[in-house]
Amino acid sequence: MKKHFFLLALLLPFLAIGQDSNFGNWMIYFGNKKIDNKWNWHHEVQYRNYNAVGDLEQLLLRTGLGYNLTENNNNLLLGYGYILSENYLGASDEKNSVNEHRIYQQFITRQQISRVAVQHRYRFEQRFVEDDFKLRFRYFLGLNVPLNNAEIVDKTIYLSAYNEIFLNTQNNVFDRNRLFSGLGYKLNKALKFEIGYMNQFLAGGKNRDQLNLITFYNF
Repeated sequence: MKKHFFLLALLLPFLAIGQDSNFGNWMIYFGNKKIDNKWNWHHEVQYRNYNAVGDLEQLLLRTGLGYNLTENNNNLLLGYGYILSENYLGASDEKNSVNEHRIYQQFITRQQISRVAVQHRYRFEQRFVEDDFKLRFRYFLGLNVPLNNAEIVDKTIYLSAYNEIFLNTQNNVFDRNRLFSGLGYKLNKALKFEIGYMNQFLAGGKNRDQLNLITFYNF
């Protein structure tokens, strides 16, 4: 059995500190292949633009092998990621390319609390950024609440929210925090949409606010 998830995220920043941009675009592909009742293969591609298209911010390729400790839940995963970042130099139009190789371990657990679907993700990253080596912890808490059905089934409108914090192990411990809230609609088993607002609070007191339009495609 093979499940693929395609995520197309259009990010529309209405307030940005740093590089000016009125329209950002993230195109993300998530794939998951169930090898058997315990093992799964995860893979994803993320292509992020500062503008609508053609102004690369980041290319991220990630894969990993996961193992369920219980049936369809409590997943341990060991993975690898390659990240190419195109960072603007100050207020100029010049960019600096940064290559990163990343090894990561994560644990995902899901639970149902009344009508609320809860997901916890704990991730530890070993980051090889050019000639530098960094360690980072990430904690993600996501909530989905159906509005017109008891569960998130076909033709369900739901509330979506998550918070993810990034912590370094040295120098500036706080890296960033992402807070998202939005409204989603699950059309059927293959298609799901979300629209919402995300605030990204960065180290140094900078903020980035944006509107996210997200499409999930399962085929």
